[in-house]
Amino acid sequence: MIELAVCGNNCNYCPRYIATKKGDVKNLKKVAELWEKTGFRNSVESPDIIACKGCRVEQNCRYGIFECAKEKGVDNCGQCEDYPCENISEVFDKAKSYKKIVKRACTKKEYDILNKAFFCKMQTLDKISGINKKKFKF
Repeated sequence: MIELAVCGNNCNYCPRYIATKKGDVKNLKKVAELWEKTGFRNSVESPDIIACKGCRVEQNCRYGIFECAKEKGVDNCGQCEDYPCENISEVFDKAKSYKKIVKRACTKKEYDILNKAFFCKMQTLDKISGINKKKFKF
């Protein structure tokens, strides 16, 4: 089953989410280093800070995506009648800027994983919304 964040991030590929789900502190430490290396964080965070259990209010989505989806009663932006909106477009733009940084900072293997987790969100949400006229099956 595909686990998606509200904004279209694919949790099934996210090393942070996977390590948290497995309770793998060693890999959470590696993720913390990777997050700092890519600029996702300004410093190496402790495993308890970097841990991710999926989209939750406590994580304070900095773009208001989680709160908006909750208000509209949808699981992700692709299900919203207003998709694509200004908020998710801002997230797409931010992802594009990070993609370039990540590609320069990471190994090919790291980049490939992060690409699947974070940089294919528009294509995923487009499929869910029907923009590409194809059904997206979970």
